[in-house]
Amino acid sequence: MALAANELAEIGRMLAAPDAPPQAHLELRRRFPHLSWVSCDASDVTETPYRSFGAFDLHLLDSADHCVQITDDSARASGILLAKRAVGS
Repeated sequence: MALAANELAEIGRMLAAPDAPPQAHLELRRRFPHLSWVSCDASDVTETPYRSFGAFDLHLLDSADHCVQITDDSARASGILLAKRAVGS
């Protein structure tokens, strides 16, 4: 199932909140179970984030083909890679 614009907006609001927890992906996974979720350290990702919020870089995942890839096209996104940046990065 693709990522809807309103879902992307809600995810952004949650991540941008001043009290966003370090383990935000757990709450996001619970709220959006139809999306694929991957979390990692931001230093593990070389691609430019789709958006950045507080301590998090958000990358969109496209799994339409046989290999999952990072995309900038929200209409093709079926998942999120949430990369946590170190404080001060």
